[in-house]
Amino acid sequence: MEFRVLGTVAVATEDGAFLALGPAKRRSLLAMLLLRPNIAVPVDRLTEALWDEEPPLHSRTVLQGHVSRLRALLAEHGAEAYGIELATQGPAYVLRLPETLIDAHRFEELVTLARGQRRPGDAVLMLREALALWQGPALTGTVTSPPLQAASHTLEELRLASVEALAEAYGELGEHGRAAAVLRTEAVAHPLREPISAALMLALSRSGRQSDALEWFHRTRRLLADELGVDPGPVLSEAYAEILRTGTPVTLPAPTADEPERAVAVPELLPRRPRGFTGRHTELTALGLAAAGEYGAIALVTGGAGVGKTALAVHWAHERQGDFPDGRLFADLCGYSDTPARQVTVVLREFLLALGVPVQRIPETEAGMGALYRSLTDDRRMLVVLDNARDSEQVRPLLPGGDHCVTLVTSRDRLGGLVASDAARPVRLDELPAADCTALLAAVLGEDRVAAEPEAAAHLAALCDGLPLALRVTAARLAARPQWTLAALACELADEQRRLGLLRVEDTGVAAALRLTVQQLPEQARRMFRALGLHTGSELDRYTAAALAGCTPDQAATALDRLAAAHLVVESGPHGPDPRTRPDSYTLHDLVRLYARALAPEADPDGLARLLDHYLHTGLVATATAEPGSQPCFTPPPGARRPAAVREFEDRQAALAWYEAERATLRGAVAAAVAAGMHDRAWRLVLLQWPLILWRVRDGWVPLLEQALESAELEQELDAQSRTRALLGWVLHEEGRYDEALAQLEKAPDLARQAGDVTSEAIARMNLALILTQYGEVDRAGDLLGHALTLAGRARDRSTEMLAHQHLARHFLTARAYSLAMEHAQRGLELGPSPEAIPRRVLLRTSYGEALAGLGRTEEARRELAIAAREADDHGYEEGAAAARTSLANLADPQALEAPPPA
Repeated sequence: MEFRVLGTVAVATEDGAFLALGPAKRRSLLAMLLLRPNIAVPVDRLTEALWDEEPPLHSRTVLQGHVSRLRALLAEHGAEAYGIELATQGPAYVLRLPETLIDAHRFEELVTLARGQRRPGDAVLMLREALALWQGPALTGTVTSPPLQAASHTLEELRLASVEALAEAYGELGEHGRAAAVLRTEAVAHPLREPISAALMLALSRSGRQSDALEWFHRTRRLLADELGVDPGPVLSEAYAEILRTGTPVTLPAPTADEPERAVAVPELLPRRPRGFTGRHTELTALGLAAAGEYGAIALVTGGAGVGKTALAVHWAHERQGDFPDGRLFADLCGYSDTPARQVTVVLREFLLALGVPVQRIPETEAGMGALYRSLTDDRRMLVVLDNARDSEQVRPLLPGGDHCVTLVTSRDRLGGLVASDAARPVRLDELPAADCTALLAAVLGEDRVAAEPEAAAHLAALCDGLPLALRVTAARLAARPQWTLAALACELADEQRRLGLLRVEDTGVAAALRLTVQQLPEQARRMFRALGLHTGSELDRYTAAALAGCTPDQAATALDRLAAAHLVVESGPHGPDPRTRPDSYTLHDLVRLYARALAPEADPDGLARLLDHYLHTGLVATATAEPGSQPCFTPPPGARRPAAVREFEDRQAALAWYEAERATLRGAVAAAVAAGMHDRAWRLVLLQWPLILWRVRDGWVPLLEQALESAELEQELDAQSRTRALLGWVLHEEGRYDEALAQLEKAPDLARQAGDVTSEAIARMNLALILTQYGEVDRAGDLLGHALTLAGRARDRSTEMLAHQHLARHFLTARAYSLAMEHAQRGLELGPSPEAIPRRVLLRTSYGEALAGLGRTEEARRELAIAAREADDHGYEEGAAAARTSLANLADPQALEAPPPA
């Protein structure tokens, strides 16, 4: 068991899973105890940390509840075996445990050890290991209170001091480029911290980048003047003077008063360096020459499937790290893949986030994203790797804006259009020469073993057609069986070659090597590999694999680990508490997945149905987490089977992150369901994505929703047709296709009425009302909302009743009928005391406050809006908190932004 505070506060179990700690206050309690391990922390101190404001009357009871639940959670996962105990000690609590289980303790130990090292190389290793323990800002996910903020600040100061020490150690080794790369990230994040900026300037200068060093000084000088009204201090001034003394002066343009400044992050998105990379000296030289062109050079690596284009590009990118001090971006465009090609907007969003742009500042349109991306890369020295491109059109919007940037593109296509329009320089990649094939085998098997059978090694290389993928799989088989000879395996490969006509994928050598590998797997792993051929995406976790193979997640994880050992799948997802990353995530190489698909007829014929049912059940859990209190949008179809285990989500953000990560896979699942005639699954797989559809409403959902509607009509599911038309109409309206939107929305209520689903009819009428309001049909919209409220009451669906009252309150606020607005807000609030209804309660209370303000009852309005803001904050509902505070600000009272103490 491991405790983490250097990032999101989390508890990891031995198998890499993370305990569901619950709300922020419980994480805060754990954090306070971990900051003082084996020491009793008084209740008063804990209360101060858990409540930034005056604590409620029953705070001690609430605290005791959190302690009790935390104690039970630890006990449930075997904490006692690790020597962990959460005990009561008088008016205090103490968390007894070995301090080595806390990442902050290990961090401080490593930093202390690094200080005592005589050799800078040893200090570098220890400091890098220490800093690798950080997963984000310390104590993330806790309450914003003075004790926790002070502790977070202390830990951050220790981290920054360690970064400075790492850079100093790099400097002692003469690796000034690495020192600059380490320091730049922190200098961007802490632009007014003069020691870091001074150290960065010196590292840049000593790595031969004097002009960049001087430019950084002037940038910092302007920031100090603008933000603090002061001149550079002694440390910064002395660094500047040293640079001028030791190099050739560079004249920089004088800064202007309105010169824009951007604090841009230094991204590092490259995959890890490919292991055992061999040969390719000619191609590496040609790639270097292609990347050396002026005005934003574009190097284009082309070649057939499985020839090693990605490995060459990533290896070269790692070798040339010092040439790109401003960062390296990487994206797999999935151009030649049986999963959909990556959308330009998705890749641009990833790049902008990596460059430090806050998510709320990312433009909505592709044109806006592209313009911001090009401006951020305009004066930087960066490498952009665009892997597996389909065509020139897919690449052009992702080209950076700077003349000093290099773009490296890989593709199976020659991309002649990119050569013609953007002067891309092609580097053709063919099969490995015989000598390099032998060297690759020797890198895995050892030089002695290969040298003992030179003819057999050459025969193996020929049978594998010189393809690195085939050679690596073959070498892996030999490495696992030291008693085998190379000649014996060469004979088996020759036998398989006779059957390649039945297994043609794109490359017969790869198919032969993969067939041999699969035949040698244990039965459970072999069954898993065949099952993976039915998967509709490129990545999967153990839950998805379990559904495909009809086993438990633990059994699936064992089989996947065996496949990873045989290089048939790649462990791709980082393990961590961040909900945006999948647990135990695996990627299938394109050719491996195609080969598995060729074997799919041998797999369980129920595999596809299990996969679709897995996504239906997981989607229902994700929906319930993302939109608590909402009615499920469907019940599973007849015959649907619940998986052995269904993944759970900690909070709304985690659920939405799952939708985002699985979007392409779910689209593939819909297509597979339609192809198999399983339309009862197809429309459900679309509708379960409604939280993401509403969140990203302009992301091209219309074709998918139209497919859902077609499947619902084929199944004669009237309620499904109503729900789909209501959602499709909303999306069409947001896309500006107003006539089409109204056509869908007008039909939705009657379909729901025919289906006899009162709740669906209520929701459909509300959606139609909202659109009609924007068209000025206010009276009809009010009638629809009133009817929707009646229907929700008839169904005794509190959640939908609250929603109807919420919209009616807004409707009457718009009409300035404040008394009616207040009445509906009050009635809605009376319906939702449960925690699941918090978002709607916040919006209703905000409407209630606005109605009071409209009636001139300003003090009451201020109190209600403040309570709404605080309630939203307590439950992490940021949008609701922002809306309530906006209404508070509109009361024109400077003190209105401060919430009153709890009643």
